[in-house]
Amino acid sequence: MEYRLGDLVVLKKGHPCGSNEWEIIRVGADIKVKCKKCGRLVMMPRRTFDKSVKKIISEK
Repeated sequence: MEYRLGDLVVLKKGHPCGSNEWEIIRVGADIKVKCKKCGRLVMMPRRTFDKSVKKIISEK
């Protein structure tokens, strides 16, 4: 799947703050995402990210 900076995605597992919407901050071998509610940054391997994405909300 193709991801770009600024895309909003919904992950299968929600964040403890109650949100499940994330903004993509960095794309590469690892993907860094930012929680839209609390601003927490999380970095994960692309393979793990691909498995956890439920849908893409908006594309830039």
